[in-house]
Order: sequence, then structure tokens, then C-alpha cells
Amino acid sequence: ESDRIRDDFNAPQIDNGIKASSVFLEYGQEEKTSSIIYSGIYNSTSSTNSLNQFNMAEKITKDLNTTYGSIQAIKARDNDVVVFTEDKVLKVMSSGKDVLFNAGGNAQLTSTNRVLGTSTPFAGDYGISKNPESLATDAYRMYFTDKQRGAVLRLSGNGITPISDVGMKGYFREKLKYYTNILGTFDGINDEYNLTLLSWSKFPTLSVDKTISFNEKSKGWVSFKSFIPTSGVSVVDRYYTTNENKLSELECASV
Repeated sequence: ESDRIRDDFNAPQIDNGIKASSVFLEYGQEEKTSSIIYSGIYNSTSSTNSLNQFNMAEKITKDLNTTYGSIQAIKARDNDVVVFTEDKVLKVMSSGKDVLFNAGGNAQLTSTNRVLGTSTPFAGDYGISKNPESLATDAYRMYFTDKQRGAVLRLSGNGITPISDVGMKGYFREKLKYYTNILGTFDGINDEYNLTLLSWSKFPTLSVDKTISFNEKSKGWVSFKSFIPTSGVSVVDRYYTTNENKLSELECASV
């Protein structure tokens, strides 16, 4: 630690009193893969920004059931947070955290110290395995894969639906295990979830790069695409993909 006032260069040194120090013999690093940690609040109206504060004196962690595996992805949705673990998908309610001010405009306390509430798992024994890159969202719908169970899934208002069962159940159950990278992107122009399977060198003959599309209007898998993107995003009326540092664009045709 610095012994100079304000930690400025060539500032006066703090030399009064005794500086006590101790050595901890038992210390270590703990990796909590099933916990969520959150910072202080942000309030643009009152110009309060505590996003860089992690006060350990307060309860700033939310621990999930470790039997669900590690957390792979987190997505905010309306008033809750959707957490994707290896073997389960959960909904964590957001309690909100507001600052109360006195008549002078000074922050006094928070209305609640609970930022994240109860965690509730969605029905179905599905998770996202270790492929968070397969997650793609469109409005209230979320698409992802579960490599361990050989399934492609959609999370919507009706819960989790295995969309791979629509004519492709056997295909995905057999093929997904041979791919290490499973990229999911959503084409907002055609309302299609494009699932790109990137080959694994361990299985050169069983895993070939391919892109398969699930169409929401047809409620089924409609085609194998000719392009193999490494990323993709929908912006307004265009769908952009990249591959080998090249950008491709699909534009909505006017009628």
C-alpha cells in the first residue's frame, strides 16, 4: 500500500504512528462458478454511479444450486434475469434497488438490499451445456442448444420447447456431440434462427461445417445454408454476418 497522502508523486509521507501488518498462513483462491455478484446502483436522475463498487460488507452475491453446473450465460428480460447453466435454465427475479433521498437531496439509504430475488428453474431437464455461443435472442424468444442432450431449444412465454424435435430430433442427437463450437444467430429479416456447426478436428469425417435454419413462420427446419458465419447480428432491417474478417449483409427487400 502507498504511504503517501492521496498516493500522489512526491507527496508528504504518513510517518506518525505504528503501521501494523500481519501474515495470513491459510489463504487461497475460490472459484465460484454457480454464483452471481453484482455491484452498487446506477441512477442517472440523481447522478449516482456505483457500478464500480463491490462492497463485501453487503450481501452482493446470489448463489445458485451447484448441481445445475456452472453459469454459462446471463440475459436480462423485463423484470427478471434468465440464467443459463450447464444442466438447467433458471429465472431469477429482480427486486430492484432504489435510493431514498432526504429533503436536502442527499442519499441516505436504499429501499431494499435485495437486488436479486428467488431463483426458479424452468420446466424441463435442459441446459446450455458449455456452448453459450449458441444463445441467440429475438424479442421474448431465446434460442440455444444443449450438446449433452443433443437438443436445440427455444425459451419463450410458454417455457422451454425442444425445437429439434420438429423433424430433426435424431439428426441433432447424433451430430451435436461431434462439434465443439456451436454458433447461434438470429436473422430478423426472415425470422430464422441460424445454427452454425463448426467442425472439430478430432472428428474430421463426422463433423463438417454447416448452417441450419429454423423458421418461426414455418415452425420447422427449412434449409441448409451455404454460408458459414463466425458471428451474426440483426440491425433494424439488415442481417450482418462475418467470416474471415469479411462482412456480409442481407437487406430486407422493399415491396
